[in-house]
Amino acid sequence: MSFENYNHSSAVLRTRLDRLLREREVRRSNRSLYVNEEGKDYRGDNGTVEDGQNLVGGEWLDVEQLLDGIALPKVLTDSRQYMQNGRPPIQRLLVVANRLPVSANRRGEDSWALEVSVGGLVSALLGINEFETRWIGWAGVNVPDEIGQKSLTLALAEKRCIPVFLDEEIVHQYYNGYCNNILWPLFHYLGLPQEDRLATTRSFQSQFDAYRRANQMFADVVNEHYEDGDVVWCHDYHLMFLPQCLKEHNINMKVGWFLHTPFPSSEIHRTLPSRSELLKSVLAADLVGFHTYDYARHFVSACTRILGLEGTPDGVEDHGKLTRVAAFPIGIDSDRFIRALELPQVRNDIQQLKERFAGRKVMLGVDRLDMIKGIPQKILAFEKFLEENPNWRDKVVLIQIAVPTRTDVPEYQKLTCQVHEIVGRINGRFGTLTAVPIHHLDRSLDFHALCALYAVTDVALVTSLRDGMNLVSYEYVACQASKKGVLILSEFAGAAQSLGAGAILVNPWNITEVAASIGYALNMPADEREKRHHHNFMHVTTHTSQEWAETFVSELNDTVVEAQLRTKQIPPPIQSIKVLESFSQSNNRLLILGFNATLTETVDANGRRIDQFTEMQLKLHPDLKDPLKKLCDDPRTTIVVLSGSDRSLLDENFGEFNMWLAAEHGMFLRSTQGEWMTTMPENLHMDWVDSVKHVFEYFTERTPRSHFELRETSLVWNYKYADVEFGRLQSKDMLQHLWTGPISNASVEVVQGGRSVEVRAVGVTKGAAIDRILGEIVHHKDVNSPIDYVLCIGHFLPKDEDIYTFFEPELPAPSPSISRVNSPSPVNGLVPHPSANKGGSNISCSSLKHPFSAPDKKPCSNGNGNGTGWWSALREKITVHEGSSVLDLKSENYFSFTVGRKRSSARYLLNSSADVASLLDELAESLQS
Repeated sequence: MSFENYNHSSAVLRTRLDRLLREREVRRSNRSLYVNEEGKDYRGDNGTVEDGQNLVGGEWLDVEQLLDGIALPKVLTDSRQYMQNGRPPIQRLLVVANRLPVSANRRGEDSWALEVSVGGLVSALLGINEFETRWIGWAGVNVPDEIGQKSLTLALAEKRCIPVFLDEEIVHQYYNGYCNNILWPLFHYLGLPQEDRLATTRSFQSQFDAYRRANQMFADVVNEHYEDGDVVWCHDYHLMFLPQCLKEHNINMKVGWFLHTPFPSSEIHRTLPSRSELLKSVLAADLVGFHTYDYARHFVSACTRILGLEGTPDGVEDHGKLTRVAAFPIGIDSDRFIRALELPQVRNDIQQLKERFAGRKVMLGVDRLDMIKGIPQKILAFEKFLEENPNWRDKVVLIQIAVPTRTDVPEYQKLTCQVHEIVGRINGRFGTLTAVPIHHLDRSLDFHALCALYAVTDVALVTSLRDGMNLVSYEYVACQASKKGVLILSEFAGAAQSLGAGAILVNPWNITEVAASIGYALNMPADEREKRHHHNFMHVTTHTSQEWAETFVSELNDTVVEAQLRTKQIPPPIQSIKVLESFSQSNNRLLILGFNATLTETVDANGRRIDQFTEMQLKLHPDLKDPLKKLCDDPRTTIVVLSGSDRSLLDENFGEFNMWLAAEHGMFLRSTQGEWMTTMPENLHMDWVDSVKHVFEYFTERTPRSHFELRETSLVWNYKYADVEFGRLQSKDMLQHLWTGPISNASVEVVQGGRSVEVRAVGVTKGAAIDRILGEIVHHKDVNSPIDYVLCIGHFLPKDEDIYTFFEPELPAPSPSISRVNSPSPVNGLVPHPSANKGGSNISCSSLKHPFSAPDKKPCSNGNGNGTGWWSALREKITVHEGSSVLDLKSENYFSFTVGRKRSSARYLLNSSADVASLLDELAESLQS
């Protein structure tokens, strides 16, 4: 379908793809409006575009100008014009990162010198014209005095930057400590240095506390500058607590979080003491982004295995709240590198390098001097290549740019010495008086010199042991339009996911393999080099940094829209005063309560290994004993605990209360003052139980930490405590075996829970049983008036949520053939079951009138006066299958709550069993007032 058709389609774009394609077309349309309509060519006198420039409003502006805000008035002016033309206004984007894109140096008490530090993230976001960007972060300098803070804030405001002021102790504990000493090594699979492990463990808590405080300081600055409609984009492992801090302040804030490093497998991440807190904090964001699918998969796996949450194709679901997790590979501003090759300065550098290395193939490595970059492995592989290929010794040179980092850290100092020793040994072994095989530089190169070096290189070597993305490989490809050199790329770099089609992928730990790849690259035919380069070049020029940023923000906006649609299916909370008022004004109350996760004590694993033994021993919440006793002792209140658990478990927990117990989804019922009775339908066949039991026993044996319960009317296999992935695979295998074997011809249904499989007879649900339960209650209890108040609370499976709709007075008729019945015809003196008519009106006292009552009688007296005789006559005719006839329920007197399950048919939501205890305690207290 063409995009023109979108303009004439429905205003509501229903699918994610529809919305994203439409937004992408709007972005491109808006971008084209910035181009000068006269078609002027904004190139320099020499026909080139100056480096570092971006096209905004038909004018080329460099990074300095963008940060200085010169482009902003033009953008805002155009935005106002768009609004006049019916176009949407520009959206504000708050980019929150540990460091601002500028460095500050103090020149005086109130004077500052600011230097722009252009990086991948900076170039990615400054090229976006669809958003008004603000940067929030640390300026990299300690400013303890108020005058300095005010003056720096004003200076940074001109660069559209907002500072977060961190003192030296916070920086030491938060940045140098927790971020760089704990999170960074862990995320790169390094772990903690063995000799520092004990010291780090002792100081871990203080570093973690500082990390949490620093994140809250970032959040305070964001909250101060946030405006409704802003998009907040948090970056990297320094700010993993930030999404939660922001959402706690404003739940409606649009929050995205992106990680620029690898995310380790769950087995690595689970070694982190604060693993659960960090995962939960990140999950507060609306959208979580990673460079590759592998990192996203590891994150979802960590959430399922460590937090016990549900992983879905879209992300991670926590009781109905979905955090979308996706891969967004970052790119570079490829045009900037391509344009730079036309600059006179770069052309001159290219010519000098060609003359300098004439007759030799040039290999290049550009890395930070870091443990994860694999520099020693690269150099050793080059040495092995020279050993095995003596004819290449004077025909190839390796240029290694190693940018020093963290020079004060002992591990980095050791690495520097190690690299220097290897380089010296190889040069001494294979070098001559006029040439050496390795040129090693412990410094960085400026942009123009680096572009020239990229352009003359024949083979680029990227041998990272673990890397989030590695944009050096992208920069090299962008500068290789004429040379069409070969890229040798580590399979452990994120870029391998994107450039794998054209690069030679290697395992950097396998020195022999890398050496062989060097030989293959140097001898590669020209046509193969060209094809490989074409694959890579198309990707680099298409998946630019600007496209990356625009896509992420677009997906974030769309994710928020989807969340709002999902929220409509989430029951709202309700003020307890409304529940209490109706409770106090009613005459005959019925309270139906679930058991597991409703009345049980909350088991908070807090990220630890789940204590299966403790959690399987379901116990009544201690705060519920007193409220339940008071409510049970009230003559106008009837409590039914309706559970799928067996009878012995309910007896153990509720035997001391004066209430009704309904076990196994209502198949067994008793008053705690009497004996158990069965309410099973007469035609309920259970001849399938033995064969299903054998299947459950088999899968329990082959699935560690799983268990099954054999009940009289159902069987339940639970794998909540087993390995998540293995348990899910086993459940699929079990279901396939059940459907093709034991239950293929049986009248049963399979109910899948979050981590369970239940097989039970058809029609065995809590909603189907409630009518029989009510009939038994009224038949055995001295009830003097119809039930005019119902409170139903439970953490029920979706299959059992028909109990909520059973009591719903306002359900529409299920089909035109079944109309609303205000005064249904009595059958044997009784009103038909509401499931037969699904009437929308009250099931009123007039509907319950005995057929032989005198016309002038007024039976609706709620058990008082003349109505008593009518009610007694009615009760004598009630059978156990007509319990619904005792309802006189108005909509405002019916309250149904789901506990924890966000998407539900219930009217309202309670978050936990603690909230249930609080509500029941208020009801109990209202009895005494």
